Amino acid sequence: MNEPIPQAIIDFLATSGHCLVSGGPGSGKTTLALRKAITHLAAGVGPGQAVLFLSFSRAAVGRLIEAGAQSIPREYRNKLVVQTFHSFFWNLLGCHAYLLGAPRRLHILMPHDERALSQGIKSDDPNWPMWEQERERLFYEEGRLAFDLFGPMTLRLIRESTSIKNLIGQQYPLIIVDEAQDTGQHAWEVIREMKDRVQIVSLVDPEQQIFDHLPGVGPERINAILNELAPMEVDLGQQNNRSPGTEIAVFANDVMHGRPRGQAYTGVSRLAYHPKHDLNKTLRKALAIVYRKAREAGINPESCAILATTGPQVAEITAALSNGSRPVAHRVVFDEAQALLASRFAAFLLEPKRPESIVSYVIEGLELLGNLERAAGTVGGRKAAEDYRRWAEEYKGGKKLPNKGLATAMRSVMMALHKTGYCGDPWVDWLRVKEAVRNSDDRRLAKIASHLDYLVAFGRGRFLASNLLGCWMQTATYAGARAAFDSALAQDSILETSQDLGGIHVMTIHRAKGKQFDGVIVVRKSIPVGQRQWRSSFVWRDDMYPYPRSRKILRVGITRAKKHVLILDPVFPACPLLQGHSL
Repeated sequence: MNEPIPQAIIDFLATSGHCLVSGGPGSGKTTLALRKAITHLAAGVGPGQAVLFLSFSRAAVGRLIEAGAQSIPREYRNKLVVQTFHSFFWNLLGCHAYLLGAPRRLHILMPHDERALSQGIKSDDPNWPMWEQERERLFYEEGRLAFDLFGPMTLRLIRESTSIKNLIGQQYPLIIVDEAQDTGQHAWEVIREMKDRVQIVSLVDPEQQIFDHLPGVGPERINAILNELAPMEVDLGQQNNRSPGTEIAVFANDVMHGRPRGQAYTGVSRLAYHPKHDLNKTLRKALAIVYRKAREAGINPESCAILATTGPQVAEITAALSNGSRPVAHRVVFDEAQALLASRFAAFLLEPKRPESIVSYVIEGLELLGNLERAAGTVGGRKAAEDYRRWAEEYKGGKKLPNKGLATAMRSVMMALHKTGYCGDPWVDWLRVKEAVRNSDDRRLAKIASHLDYLVAFGRGRFLASNLLGCWMQTATYAGARAAFDSALAQDSILETSQDLGGIHVMTIHRAKGKQFDGVIVVRKSIPVGQRQWRSSFVWRDDMYPYPRSRKILRVGITRAKKHVLILDPVFPACPLLQGHSL
């Protein structure tokens, strides 16, 4: 027998005013938002009108598309537009940025290219204001738009054009904002500008705001929503629909509030390990436990995430999984400028080379490697980049290549790849390039292969394989591989929303937000902080007792699991976030 629908839900579905839906992980916020969208669409919309669902997280967008395909009637599916804020902003700017004085044709300045152009400068650098001016110049004069300017330029556009605001309001009379507690300042300001023209439904989890370290994101966001929009409030509480039949959510909330109950939790386990033991064997053992526990819970597990706290830890985990005679197949979710610049260099090596022009290719390769070094933002990286620039200028001036060194090693790699040729399978040929670089006599060139290991190139999405294959189909070569690579990254970063989460995935906890897996392994490390002193990687460096931010982040990692979560826990030191918990 169906339970009666609470009056608060009936009122929420019927209202035309702004709304705020709050609740914990798996509480049904997305499901309720879809019901709201269906109710709105069923009431009738005008020609060309749709419901817009926005999130800063591509994972959340992918999850909603998957859920919508199952729960939204077919006749309404093309009336639900699901986008990230970046893709929404890009669509607006691509059509209307000329109204701000920018060129009519825009190009995305990818983050790794921005890092190279700015020499890795950061926002706390005294010269940062000069780089901000240069970014705006690149936009207005060259049409090159950095990711960080998507929000500010869109806000400028709609503030200066009432017509643009009216167009958005006419097309999307209902806008649903997912994970609204993590919207940055400019994204929030864009939404606020639209409050008099559209109905806004904000979905929030007050205890899952883990991006407040980013500029413009802060605990005041929910208060701003309440104050500016005066929304109807619906509180779904901590009910858990993601991991029913387990106590995963109970454990996560106990960790966050520091209230150990002193007994085991269903669906939660711990595997102790010695930090000096073989990480490959430890991870294999952890995976075996998670898959076995999931099967005991009644499902055949299709996905598992291994979560770390930092990027270097992700690199360590993926290296361990890749070692041995039987590497563990997995995908890495990462955000690393140097890896992407190294991959552009690999795409350059894929492009056809004429032996008689080898010196010009070496010069071009040095310039690409210089960008990679500059992106590191280190003194050593800037010095290396300057060396590469100087060598390139000398070779342009007629100086012969030396008998050894980076330039000679690069020439050898290019000639060897030219001699063996390619087969036309982008995956096979990409690996061929990576191995040629890895086997180089020059350590500076060989280390590029480690950057390429992080990429797990075709995990970036379907666009890259498709674009490279398109090059081959046209000329039976990879002519234009770099342009294909750049286009794939732009498409993947802005447009790709499908989330193939089958198999094993390795990522940071921050990158896991918005995703869900049958099983999750959360890896804790012992980090040295002095002579015979250690700290837990679960405790963030700037977090003080009782560690509220660290607990909030760990809760996000734990609640990614649907059937089982395992804490991979070093035998020392004890973690203050886990003390008293029986696992």
